[in-house]
Order: sequence, then C-alpha cells, then structure tokens
Amino acid sequence: ILVKIVTHLSEFRGESAFSTWVYRIATNYLLTTRKRRAEQREMTLQMLGEQLDYSLALGEAEVPDDYEERLLIEEVQFSCILGMLICLDRVHRITLILGEIFEVTSEEGAYIMETTPVNFRKRLSRARNQIRGFVQQKCGIVNPANPCRCSKHIGNKIQYRLLNPDRLKYAKAVRVPSFEEIKRKHVQEMCELEDTAALFQTLPAYAVPERAIEGIKELLHSGRFSMFDPLQRKE
Repeated sequence: ILVKIVTHLSEFRGESAFSTWVYRIATNYLLTTRKRRAEQREMTLQMLGEQLDYSLALGEAEVPDDYEERLLIEEVQFSCILGMLICLDRVHRITLILGEIFEVTSEEGAYIMETTPVNFRKRLSRARNQIRGFVQQKCGIVNPANPCRCSKHIGNKIQYRLLNPDRLKYAKAVRVPSFEEIKRKHVQEMCELEDTAALFQTLPAYAVPERAIEGIKELLHSGRFSMFDPLQRKE
C-alpha cells in the first residue's frame, strides 16, 4: 500500500484532504487484492459465536505460569476483534474501519469508497448493527451479563495450538509510542458506555516495519520516478 501511495503521488489534485486521498488508495487496493487465507475460510459471526460457546463449554484449561497473563488476554482480545471483522464482507469491513476506527465523515467515506454519502451511511449502519448485535450477545466486556471473558479462552487456545505464548502476533507487536495511553482511555470508555465502537478502537496502531520503511526509501531514491528527483539532488 505504501508503494502504491508513493507511486501515485502525482495524481493527488488536492480535491480532498491528503489523508482522505491516502485512505482511498489503500481502500481500492484492499477491495481488489486477492483473498487472504483468513478470508478464504468464509467465517460468519454465527460460526464465531459457536466457537466461543464451545470453548466456554470445555471449561478453563490450565495456563502455564511462566507467561504474563495480561499479554495473553490482549492477544485473545485482539484476535477476537479481528475475527469479527473477517466475518464481514470486504465492503462492510472497510466501511466499519473507516467509520468507527478512523472516524471519517460520511462525505469523506463516500469519496474513499467511491459511492454516495447516503450509501456509505447505510453500509456503516448495517456493519454496526451486525457487530453490535454479536458483541451484545457474546462479549462480557461490552455486556457484563455475558459469561464470555478473554481470560477464559487462553488455556484452550494454547491447548489447541490457536495461540502460541512464545510467538504472540498482536500483543507484542511494535506499536506507536502513544498507543497504551489511548488504549486505556478507550477501554475505560467501553466499560462505562458499553460502546461497541470503543471495542474496535482498542486495536493497536502498529508501527510500520523497518524493512518496509527502508524499501520505500530505496524506491524514492531509485531514479525510476522523475517527481522524486529533487530528493536526490538535495543529497
């Protein structure tokens, strides 16, 4: 996505905010790229709910003492949130991310998704209703009356090799410095307001891998794109 943004900079006409234009480039790529392995499984929210119920029915399996419980809980929480997103089709998934996590307006969302503000609002409403209905019925964080808690699934996930404590995918990933403060704020809001949107806003803002940054730098200075010639002359 970064490469596409860099190589299409000359097409930016200032018709929108630069960030909105970047979202549009990224969205077009995500809508047209081939399905990843997680998408090919065609998981539904009903199937995800059945998996959670089955895990709870098994009871809490033993968790090794030599791992930090907080990180394991975060890993389960993030994987569940991402699992819910995968259950939506691409259009509604991206619409929900834009509307709930990035909090774009309907006009900005319409420009990004190449539709009308009315259609963007309808898509966002449908996606919200699907996710809100699911978490209200299943998630114990959003609705304390539900029995589901992230901590209850740790042992079973480890036992069935769905979670590797030595190789956490999300909880130990590199994040932007301000994430922890933002996360605590959103978790508090989520508990106080039972707001589904806040649950999604706890997703970390991961830092760009160093190798990706180096790759972009090489592209900028490769001489392949004349619009970047001033960068080379400055050196």
